[in-house]
Amino acid sequence: MDEVELLKKLVSIKSPFGGEHGISKFVASLLEESGIKTETVPVEGFGDDVVAYLDGKGPTVVLNGHMDTVHLSQGWTRHPWSELEGDRLYGLGSADMKGGLVALLAAFLEISKLPKKERPSVIFTAVSDEEGFSRGTWELIKSGKLDKADLVLVGEPTNEKLMLGARGRFVIEVKAKGKKAHAARPYLGINAVEELAKLVSNLNRIRMKKHQKLGKGSYCTLYFSGSADGLSVPDEAIAIIDRHVVVGEDWEKVRGELYRLAERVGIRAELKIEKYRRPTPEMLPYAVKENNRFVRRFKETYREVRGKEVEITYGASVGDFNYFGTYLGKPTLVFGPIGGNWHSADEWVSVSSVRRVKEVYLSFLKALAGLR
Repeated sequence: MDEVELLKKLVSIKSPFGGEHGISKFVASLLEESGIKTETVPVEGFGDDVVAYLDGKGPTVVLNGHMDTVHLSQGWTRHPWSELEGDRLYGLGSADMKGGLVALLAAFLEISKLPKKERPSVIFTAVSDEEGFSRGTWELIKSGKLDKADLVLVGEPTNEKLMLGARGRFVIEVKAKGKKAHAARPYLGINAVEELAKLVSNLNRIRMKKHQKLGKGSYCTLYFSGSADGLSVPDEAIAIIDRHVVVGEDWEKVRGELYRLAERVGIRAELKIEKYRRPTPEMLPYAVKENNRFVRRFKETYREVRGKEVEITYGASVGDFNYFGTYLGKPTLVFGPIGGNWHSADEWVSVSSVRRVKEVYLSFLKALAGLR
């Protein structure tokens, strides 16, 4: 099965996060039928992770891709379960990230045919729930199966640019407690809605740290709610706020800057600022140095394969790569094919780009056999 047929097959298998069971079984069967040592790792409520192993020479590299997609949106004019036109393969998850998953899988299968002395040790991982809370990748990290890794290569779509880091993210829950009073005499109470509105409307006044590579963090209010009990001053309100962070910013800094802002703008309501509950740890920021030996080798490989320099980029938002770069603590490189309309109607990936990316992966893996 060539890359195009494999891509068509993966896109045709519906796999929204929480529904990865079918694609997980297909990927595991494909690897097992190729004679590669393969196992599955349960992820409660989701499809199993698939893990396959190759012994070799040199460092141990983890190849990582996620099998899940977001749910189907409105507005599709192309077949959402695979439609090929020219160089574009349309379909839900084609770019994010079944195109990259195909490139990783094809390179892994091809390098499995080489003698051990001509390849590094490789751990191929296809995971679930990247689009939700990254439960799949977190299960793998917790399991210890990746502890021997020297680096991680993630196939997320980067338009054939090399991503060497990404901002992290905290989701914040802010509760305001005011004082109830008759709405005809609001001066006798403390309006929790109005007081909390002061905070979220002044978030742009917070000065944030600037990182040389990742830029600055950001705030975005995602949810706001508060209501009165009849003709009363509302005494409770809640906001959910997104805070993307860069290296050097942590939870205590974020929490502290919000309390200081509340003081600056004179908020009278009592505020309670906490992390929004999630089933997996927060995604922290990371950056890989450009002089890292694996980065240097990747850049050399790209130059040899493509005849030009690879463009370096950094992620504005989060993904499984944050877990690899922080909790696993390994150099994490992200490189994937060209595509468009991620998470929206008529998503597509370039077939020729999937093939080029696969060739870069393959050459990089061969080059790693000479490193130690």
